[in-house]
Amino acid sequence: MKIDFYEFGRIIVNGQEYRHDLIIFPERILSPWWRLEGHGLEVVDLKEVWSEKADFLVIGTGAYGVMKVKEEVKKKALELGFTLIIQPTFEAVETFNQKVSLGKVIGAFHLTC
Repeated sequence: MKIDFYEFGRIIVNGQEYRHDLIIFPERILSPWWRLEGHGLEVVDLKEVWSEKADFLVIGTGAYGVMKVKEEVKKKALELGFTLIIQPTFEAVETFNQKVSLGKVIGAFHLTC
């Protein structure tokens, strides 16, 4: 998977446009992706991710970095062996594309705020 383009509220992955938050897995995309608390990321919000095997978990916290990642999420990711990267979505998109050549990557992206 490769992210072709991102702007506030809109992302294009492998030529397909999405206008809702999403999780990009190596073989599929989950969209829309809803969280219990819109601007907070909790362990339960990533339940589909925890059963996957990947080298990297890239979290895009929104165009302005408004979404906050709870400490429990960070701990769970490390326990499961993910290299965790948390960045505002503009930066996270670039990081995601860079890491794809280095191993299996999962990306969870908040597209607004």
